[in-house]
Parts: sequence; structure tokens; C-alpha cells
Amino acid sequence: MEDQDRFGSAFVTSHRAIYGARSPERRQLTYDIAVEPEFEPWRRWYEEQLALLPPRQADALARRLWLDEHFWPVTFELAAGAAVRAAGYRAVYERDYGGLTPDWTALTPDGEPAFFLEVHTDEPARKTFERIRAWKALEQRIAKIPVGVVLVLKDNRPVAPQPPDAGTAKKLVRELRARLLGFPGTSVVQTHGYTFAVLADAFGPIRSANGLYAQFAAPSGVAGPVDASRLARAVDAKVGKYADLANRHEVPLVVAVGAHRFTRVDLSDVDDLIAGASTVSFQFNIGDTFIGSKPVNLARPPRWTMPTDLAGLLWLHNQLPFAATARPNPDGRRLLPDPLLRRMHLPEA
Repeated sequence: MEDQDRFGSAFVTSHRAIYGARSPERRQLTYDIAVEPEFEPWRRWYEEQLALLPPRQADALARRLWLDEHFWPVTFELAAGAAVRAAGYRAVYERDYGGLTPDWTALTPDGEPAFFLEVHTDEPARKTFERIRAWKALEQRIAKIPVGVVLVLKDNRPVAPQPPDAGTAKKLVRELRARLLGFPGTSVVQTHGYTFAVLADAFGPIRSANGLYAQFAAPSGVAGPVDASRLARAVDAKVGKYADLANRHEVPLVVAVGAHRFTRVDLSDVDDLIAGASTVSFQFNIGDTFIGSKPVNLARPPRWTMPTDLAGLLWLHNQLPFAATARPNPDGRRLLPDPLLRRMHLPEA
């Protein structure tokens, strides 16, 4: 029976055979989620959500799911539908209203619209995926060097470093291997325009998480300020597009929002923006040589006021089971439906 599932064992075997032989920089970042055993609950969740849609719509979403630029938008669209159902409504995907197709229409038992729900995913630029794939590929090449040290880049330039192309990556890994194996105790290696340092503390080189093999802590590719303003502008645009439809049917308009993990935007960032809180956050990891900068006026922090035609937000969490958290608009023309409020977590008093 499992082999007949959309994302069951037959899919895993096929996906691994087709994409597993590709070099890492040519493989989608979703590959592990598609094939590794620990992500089987994810695949089962997608299976369950797609089964609730008409086959044509389910097939279209399934084709997009494993592409990096569509993975989180598809995930959040499915999560928003799950939230509508959890609140006790029938959820209809992309119903046409004279050329306008809100992502979800929540229907009453009588089959009438109870509210419209649009979904937005905050994502990084498309080139970010290429950059991260290239760094990940270099990490995997370096992980084949049989020296159990941790390597990081040393780079003082006032811009984020660019990853090497595949040809350069092969050459620099050969040089790294020769230097680390041929000269024990090497702490710095300069090769092909990159400077690698062996990470150490007061007790000597830090042990690799790969055991007897090298570990490269690559730049994240997304280091810099975390900002929810872009998400808020997108919500404003959604409201501008669908407000007349909601008013024509005299039902609330709700926008569900989620953030790609690369952006690091979370619900607290949205809450801070709504409240006008004087907070600033950055994302970075140990491999980042450049974090960036952000001009800030703490006396007048940015603030976002929900449009009056918006009944409220649903924040979609990016961890299985992709739950939703409500943020009602206190100044909304129409209220967020009570079933959503009852079934979603609200801010603490």
C-alpha cells in the first residue's frame, strides 16, 4: 500500500535514483526532506494534505513542492488550508470569483463563504538558493578530507564572500587535502583566492563533528538583519487586491503569513513591528565573515498598522505540524472569525 502513496517508498527510491547522483550544487536543497528517513513524518503530512484536494490541484502542488523556490510557499498554502479545516470550515482551494482566486475560501455548512484567506511566504532572493547550494557542495567535498578539524573562512572584505564554482572547488579541496595531510599542525591555508583557518581554542584544534574527517563551517549565505517590514508590505498588497472581494461578500479577509527558514523572520519580529518595539536582530553563524549593517533610529522604530480591511493575521510556523497562531486586527472592519480565535494561540496578556 505504501508504494501507492504519492510520497511513499516508491517515490523515495525514484527521487534518490534521479537526483542522488547529481553533484550537490546541482541538487535541490529539499533533497534530504524528500528522501531521508527522519523526514518521513513530513512526507506523510504532505500526503495527507494533498489527499484533501481535487487530483488536478494536488498534482500541480506536488510537482512544485520539491523545488527550492516553491517548497515553503506550497507548504504554507497547505498549512493554511489545514488551519481553516481545524477551525471547523470546509476549505476550498483557489475558487474563482470572476478572475480573482483567493488561496482559500472557508465555507459555512450552507456552502456560503465565511471568510477569504490569502497566503504569503516571506522568502530570500532566488540567487540565495544558488549561493547556499554552492557552499553546501563545498562542505560536502571538504568532509571527505581525512583530518578531523573544523575549517572556517578568513575574509575581511566588506562584502559577503561568494562561493567558488565547481571547478575551483575541486582544485581548492585538493590543495586543502595536500596541506592538511602533508603538514600536520597547519593552521591557515591560502588557495585559489580563499583563506581557510583551522578553528581552535586554548586547548588546540576543535574536533570535527564529522569525527576523523574535516568539517567546513561555510558562510550561511543569508547573514544580516532580520526584518519583518518586507512581509508587512506584502500583506498590504494582498489586502489591496482582495479587499473589494471580501466587502462584496461581506465576509472577513484574513492573510496567513509564514517565513522561509533562510529569512529567520519569526512571529516575535512581526509582533515587534506591530508594537513599534525598539528591537533589532541579526542572523549569522560561525562561518559568516560578513554580517552586514542596518541603520536604526531607536527613538522612532518602524511600525506597521494592519489595514482596516484586514480581519487579522495567521502566523504559520515552519516546523511540523505547521501550526497557526492568530493575530487579530483590533481596528479591522470585520473581526477575525471566532472559530479561528478559539483554535489558535493568542498573545499572552
